[in-house]
Amino acid sequence: MKTPFTAEQFLEVIKNYNQAIFPMQIVFYLLSFIAIYLVMKPNSKSDKIISGLIASFWMWMGIVYHLIFFTTINKAAYLFGTVFILQSILFLVLGVFQSKLSFRFRSDKHGIVGISLILFALIVYPLLGYSLGHVYPYSPTFGLPCPTTIFTFGLLLLSENKCPIIILIIPFLWSIVGFTAAFNFGIIEDTGLLVSGLITFVMLLMRNRMLSKKYFANSP
Repeated sequence: MKTPFTAEQFLEVIKNYNQAIFPMQIVFYLLSFIAIYLVMKPNSKSDKIISGLIASFWMWMGIVYHLIFFTTINKAAYLFGTVFILQSILFLVLGVFQSKLSFRFRSDKHGIVGISLILFALIVYPLLGYSLGHVYPYSPTFGLPCPTTIFTFGLLLLSENKCPIIILIIPFLWSIVGFTAAFNFGIIEDTGLLVSGLITFVMLLMRNRMLSKKYFANSP
């Protein structure tokens, strides 16, 4: 798929964003560490806090990155921004207000893959980008769509109950759209976006089906 902007224009937007919002990148890392801590050491309010943190990431990406910065080179970013804001609202409604999201680390396949995706988003992604020549401020930092979406997938795999499918749709679609950067602009680390999207979508669908079968099997 041909993009309406060049690799140089895209990287210039990344640079302008990183320089304009610094030191928010550090704040985002601190917030991510809070989410990880609450997954490992859950309490009565941890689910709502984690959901609120994810919602804040998606709201930030929708408004600040897409609507303010990315629209300067791609008018489709108005649509992307709107969709990201919608995803933020879904996390607020389902996770904060309706308490339908519960996050716990368990040493099963979902827990291990979930933590692996989180570590990839926070550590491996920037290191891989640096090794490939994507040096700050021209590197997609945490808080931008691709690494933050991978982080979101990791947390969703750590959800304890059935994961509402509606909350997976936008991140999964973005994993496909955002993956085009890996081909068009040589941002190889974004390959992890598509891989994490496919893994998460399949694993959560399978777990939801298994939990549904258990529920009906135990029903009187």
